[in-house]
Amino acid sequence: MEALASLLGWLIVDALLVHTGRLAVFAISFGRWRGERFGGNEGRVNGMAGALSFKVGGRRVITRNGLVFVGVAVYVAIAIALLASAAA
Repeated sequence: MEALASLLGWLIVDALLVHTGRLAVFAISFGRWRGERFGGNEGRVNGMAGALSFKVGGRRVITRNGLVFVGVAVYVAIAIALLASAAA
């Protein structure tokens, strides 16, 4: 039962990080870049092994792993900003 709860928690966190990363990439690039489609195999077909992004038709696409990194970076930046504001 604990393993199922752990797996469910990880899936929720992973989905949250991917969607946060997708929103951040879209906002930072003003829509010129986009995140990989959820559940697609676009990264496997067009990207090299371990790539965080690739180009399709002149448009940069961030892979799922890249979106997780961006999502983590967003939450780290939020935590730093909150800690800095609490210290002041």
